[in-house]
Amino acid sequence: MTDTIDCHYEIAGDGPPLILIHGIGAGCDAWRFMRTEIARHFTVVCYDLRGHGQSPAAAPGFGLDELVNDLERVRERCGFDAVHLAGHSLGGMIGPAYARRHPTRVCSLSLLSTAAFRTDDDAAKVWAVVDAMTEYGIPEVLPRLSDRWFTDDFIAANPDIVERRMQQVLATDPEVFLNVFRIYASTEMQPWLNEVEAPSLVLTGELDGGCNPRLNRQIADALPNAELQILPELKHAILLEAPEAVTAALIRFIQAHAR
Repeated sequence: MTDTIDCHYEIAGDGPPLILIHGIGAGCDAWRFMRTEIARHFTVVCYDLRGHGQSPAAAPGFGLDELVNDLERVRERCGFDAVHLAGHSLGGMIGPAYARRHPTRVCSLSLLSTAAFRTDDDAAKVWAVVDAMTEYGIPEVLPRLSDRWFTDDFIAANPDIVERRMQQVLATDPEVFLNVFRIYASTEMQPWLNEVEAPSLVLTGELDGGCNPRLNRQIADALPNAELQILPELKHAILLEAPEAVTAALIRFIQAHAR
């Protein structure tokens, strides 16, 4: 296992630096409907997590600490002293973990569709998906995820977007995909969220089953300086299903906390 990997990244725009951190089985492509508008206000960096997209392959067995190391390497390579961070799903766990380890490097955090304070039942549901994929294969279980990620109306109206997201998952090395899914399932931020001092936006979809408003209210309450926003009638894939709403929330929040 490599402690740090030089991940592929892309940079655009001008202004305060903002690093975008995608979720499981995605990549820079996850932000494609948002980057142009965000880059009007910020210097935007998006990168592919190790083993995803154009980043180097990763040996299995890495954990959250290695993903934090990779993010720090991205910041160093870009030459920024301090940055804003926005992470979706697993990215919403990498961001706070990074801010806890490198507090002086973080101007603000945006936690999008992520989870903490899981009950035993919440955790069991996540692990059931991981176990099913391990036993039966990712392609067999993937349709279950599409129903969790997208609303029925969006699936019906945008089959091309949904299919592109599914193909991203299938293009990810299965061992890497299961590795990051296990990180997402096993990470519990509750014990240390109160140590994360950066101003934080906590945002999720009203109908997100795994990263629901109940959990996100607890996340916002635990963070010393946070605000909560719930997007109505949305599930998990808010970057693809409601990019305008997420973009507006990010711009408003980051501008309010720009140094």
